[in-house]
Amino acid sequence: MTLAQTRTTIPEEAKREGLLAVIIARAVRWAAVTARVVVRWSRAVQGVVTPLGWSVVGGAVVALVVGYALGWVEFIAIGWGLVVLVAAASVWLVGRGASTIELVLPTPRVVVGEEAEARLIAANPGRQRFGGVQLEVPVGQQVVERVLPGLPRGGAVDEQFRIPTERRGIVRVGPARTVRADPIGLMRREIVWSQVVELHVHPRTVAIEALSTGFIRDLEGSPTRDLTASDIAFHALREYVPGDDRRFIHWKSSAKTGTFMVRQFEETRRSRLMVLLDIEPGAYTDDDEFELAVSTAASVGARAIRDARTVSFVVSGSSAARASRGGAMRELPTVSRDRLLDALCIVEREDEALMLPEVARSAAEGLPGVSLAFLVTGTARGIAPLRAAASRFPAGIDAIAVRCSPEGEASTRTIAGLTVFGIGYLEDLGALFARSASVA
Repeated sequence: MTLAQTRTTIPEEAKREGLLAVIIARAVRWAAVTARVVVRWSRAVQGVVTPLGWSVVGGAVVALVVGYALGWVEFIAIGWGLVVLVAAASVWLVGRGASTIELVLPTPRVVVGEEAEARLIAANPGRQRFGGVQLEVPVGQQVVERVLPGLPRGGAVDEQFRIPTERRGIVRVGPARTVRADPIGLMRREIVWSQVVELHVHPRTVAIEALSTGFIRDLEGSPTRDLTASDIAFHALREYVPGDDRRFIHWKSSAKTGTFMVRQFEETRRSRLMVLLDIEPGAYTDDDEFELAVSTAASVGARAIRDARTVSFVVSGSSAARASRGGAMRELPTVSRDRLLDALCIVEREDEALMLPEVARSAAEGLPGVSLAFLVTGTARGIAPLRAAASRFPAGIDAIAVRCSPEGEASTRTIAGLTVFGIGYLEDLGALFARSASVA
């Protein structure tokens, strides 16, 4: 090969290599762009194309590939027919269907059995008329469906729908969403218009008039048998000993006896009430017993909060919570009546709940200054566990057990110093408390 031939061959090879590099680079860029388009398209159609729609799309692709590969006109016709069907279904998704839709909950809290409603306010401040749009609102485990009527420019519609309140708990309402779908069901497009709102369905409570008298005698504090050198409940006089506060010297008695005499007082403590709700499943025979127990405990706690008493509301803790946090009880908020009843909306029986005596012991250790404790449980909880739970409290704490039996007879008895109330109706609670307060 001559020098001239070599000079001619080298540029040609270089050109071919450069062209190949350009082709590869352009192919990579094209593949990257295609991948981005595919990802964006898949995100756009995610949740829009139904399973039936994906089946039709897949059938169209298979029919077209087989038809063109084998030259079968029938398959080609079927494939393009399915493509036209998918394209026609996509037309139904065009448009938003509304301008504004607002979900309003007029009353965020109701009592079991009370009527509750939510409002849907749809408005059309735009220029175009819309209507015939399907609207869906999840309500708990159900879905409320409505069809918005045609609204001209500046028009609005206000619709109400009922929220079930037969069961204590928290009902999640919303979000309100409009749905556009083709008649066959290939495409479905949802537009969310509002946030989720929650309706608290409180347990039923009754007024207890006698709770503030008889059981708790002093707003500021009740005198105890513990003696102290400084308080407000006078007990007796005694001789002065070094270290006593001279402000409490009783000068008239000192002048008579010739010896310094000082006042001695009974220590007073502010009354603190505790309500312990048993949530161990074995304590109740059915759901009605547990619901009556929740209402009973809620009535006592709500009355104590209304009377501005210091109150602690406790439910049984679980074995898992005890292992992780070292506590056998769980305390509910009592800063207000609504906060307490809101927390009781989600209290349910727990299979891992600890037994009542262990919970009482934990409450006695973690809540100092308790003077009166209510133990609320069901009829499946025997007297022996109730006495064992009451024995876990320190001396000086009065314990009252309330056993709930729907439609049972009201009863009061005292067993080894433990007062046991039996109630069959929530209204029995006030009468039993009034009777016991009058005797106290």
